[in-house]
Amino acid sequence: MIQVTFDASDPHALAAFWADVLSYEVEDHADFVDSLVAAGRLRPDEVIVRDGRSAFADVAAASDPSGEGPRLFFQRVPEPKTAKNRVHIDVRVPEDGREAESQRLIGRGATLLWITSDRGPTTYTMQDPEGNEFCID
Repeated sequence: MIQVTFDASDPHALAAFWADVLSYEVEDHADFVDSLVAAGRLRPDEVIVRDGRSAFADVAAASDPSGEGPRLFFQRVPEPKTAKNRVHIDVRVPEDGREAESQRLIGRGATLLWITSDRGPTTYTMQDPEGNEFCID
């Protein structure tokens, strides 16, 4: 299985964003987190409550419910993103749906950087809410 890891200032918000983009599910680690706290292996200050369930404070994950796509893992880091990604995700959308999908994602906090068609199909280059580049093509 492949996992793609993102550094993030808010791993839970970014996991929710990408779960929405890719029709993934945000993973529920509540039972595991609760068992670690009960065993004294995780401090209470390392836990947050989201939607009424315990979660790791500094990490979150989203996965493909079909099991086909890579798992996305989000880890809190103290510094903001400062340079262009060296790796990015391409989201495949039929050409006639790309404009609508870009507008939907803008409504969820993404930013449209530019649109190109110089190499064939129209590609929308965007950023997620924390500035990570991705393409809709």
